[in-house]
Amino acid sequence: MPAINYIKAVFTVFLAIYGIICARSAQDGSFLDRVNLIAHEAGHLLFGYLGQFIGIFGGTLGQLLVPAAIAFYFYARREFYSATVMLFWFGQNMFNISVYVKDASHMDLPLLSIGGGDPIHDWNYLLRTLHILNWDQALGNLIYFLGILIILAAVALGFWLSCTEGSD
Repeated sequence: MPAINYIKAVFTVFLAIYGIICARSAQDGSFLDRVNLIAHEAGHLLFGYLGQFIGIFGGTLGQLLVPAAIAFYFYARREFYSATVMLFWFGQNMFNISVYVKDASHMDLPLLSIGGGDPIHDWNYLLRTLHILNWDQALGNLIYFLGILIILAAVALGFWLSCTEGSD
């Protein structure tokens, strides 16, 4: 019978509690949102060279690619528990994105303007361009639900890896 890694198990409990807090108050934000914002804005810069639509969508892509890339790095190194923590971060990002998507029609959220000028509400632009702006609530709810599933999977894997010998 493998020994339980109590440090990982306790950290997984912390992640589960934090996931519940994030899920219950997605619109209020969390301490990870500042990190997510940096990845979001970097995504605009990185993908901006591929045209306006991809550049605007690049913010969301950047926000998701950072934890996904780090998760892949840990997975490739066979550090599965660490990859699971990054999977959690990916899911937490989904909550943040869902709030932004659901604001597309109303545009009530304060926006950040980098480099001056009027800021663009990414998801208003994206959904309007795709002629599905009236789907903002449904799409936001779907993204939120996916975030819940991803976080549940990350927490379950975290507990499983806490009890598995040689998990990393």
